[in-house]
Amino acid sequence: MSIDDVRRYLIAYDITDDVRRTKVAKKLESYGDRVQYSVFIVDARPAKLLRLRAQLTDMINEGTDSVLFCNLGTLRENNRRPLDVIGCSRTITDHGPAIL
Repeated sequence: MSIDDVRRYLIAYDITDDVRRTKVAKKLESYGDRVQYSVFIVDARPAKLLRLRAQLTDMINEGTDSVLFCNLGTLRENNRRPLDVIGCSRTITDHGPAIL
């Protein structure tokens, strides 16, 4: 598999319960980089993203919580389109292709 198989996702959440919110944040931190309090950048191949989605689905209350997945394209495409931030920005780790 190549860098073209790895996609960059912006993942944001709105979780109503403190305990669930902390669990979701810790899970996302294990997959990617926090760029805002409830916003993460995750670089993943399809199988890894499916695993993350399943884990998050088990953690949240689908009646009150939400998790947004925004596909930003491949890593190759993202090298040409960096994120634009006003104010204090956070570093996004260059994870390279994730091999599972």
